[in-house]
Amino acid sequence: MPPVYAKDSRPSRIGWELPPFYCPFNEKQIHPKAAELEQRAIEWIDTFGIYPDATERAWGLATHSADFTSRIIPYGDVEPVLLFIEWNYWAHAVDDWQDSGSTATRTADIADHSVRLVRAIEAPGAQLLPPGPLTTALDDLVARTRAMLTPFQLRRFTEGTRDWLFGAGWQTSNAERKVMPSLNDFAAMRMSVNGTRFTLTWCDASNGIQVPADVLYSAPVQALTDAAGFIVSCDNDLYSYNKEDHQDPWEQNLLNVVARHEGCTPAEAIGSAVALRDRAMTLFVRLREQLYNGADEQLTRYLDSLGHYVSGCIEWQNLAPRFASPRNRNTLPAEGASYDITWRDTPSDPSLEPLPIPAIAWWWQQLDA
Repeated sequence: MPPVYAKDSRPSRIGWELPPFYCPFNEKQIHPKAAELEQRAIEWIDTFGIYPDATERAWGLATHSADFTSRIIPYGDVEPVLLFIEWNYWAHAVDDWQDSGSTATRTADIADHSVRLVRAIEAPGAQLLPPGPLTTALDDLVARTRAMLTPFQLRRFTEGTRDWLFGAGWQTSNAERKVMPSLNDFAAMRMSVNGTRFTLTWCDASNGIQVPADVLYSAPVQALTDAAGFIVSCDNDLYSYNKEDHQDPWEQNLLNVVARHEGCTPAEAIGSAVALRDRAMTLFVRLREQLYNGADEQLTRYLDSLGHYVSGCIEWQNLAPRFASPRNRNTLPAEGASYDITWRDTPSDPSLEPLPIPAIAWWWQQLDA
């Protein structure tokens, strides 16, 4: 079923057909208990009432957060996967709040909320957030998370949450000042805005992956982690463009950033944006193969998991009504709407050279000569 949008809605700046995706390790996997996990997560949502009405609930479920998690963690233990699904539904509700309303005081509001949220994870019972369904649900998530994760995993999750909120605050401050970031600034921050490390902690916890800190935080592994988050973010910017093209100032999206960088329209920027994304994918493939050589079991599983993260996100976004029947053009999400994406076997830009973006050029420096 193709994308859905009201006949009288604004025309798309980029159209409704996305360019072919290059992902040489796409395996279209999904957790065998995906349906059960979704049902249990929806029961949790309704128990805590995190959506104020039926319309908000419909758009919340249209994120397909259960499908997202089941695709990026296709083999994980059920209970951690379920808890992460619930975290994702909750995080989308917070993210939608951050993306709504006037920008007049938003940076201050989000900075204040972010500090309180992180402290609520680090110091449960601190009573720093206002009472309400989202806070009650958060208290439940925090209690169960602290009981489930090891101290190291909990620290990684807390820092991943802080990184996500740090990125959200930076993005909001740009919107408040009506600043479209440079390509270099965008590349440096997009993985934080996307919540990459918020997500990957749960991938490891659900899969029982325990990479030693000295290995996990080594430069090559962190470069690969950043590259995965960047690719996922670029793909998200393609899928979500039509969902966010009503915003003023324009959304800080890969296409808009490249259009500003090259002095062209967003539609004309698609080729360059995809080429940039594909060069990052080529780096990801090469660096991951390098790290596989000599990797022990735990690192090997981490490298596999990063692949699931990238490929699973492509499949999830293709099928989620949040993207293919966007809220700015529909009263309610249309279940079954899809971008019906196609695939390509080779990158649109075959160059092996580092991208001319200083903030991420160090990724290529991790490759062996």
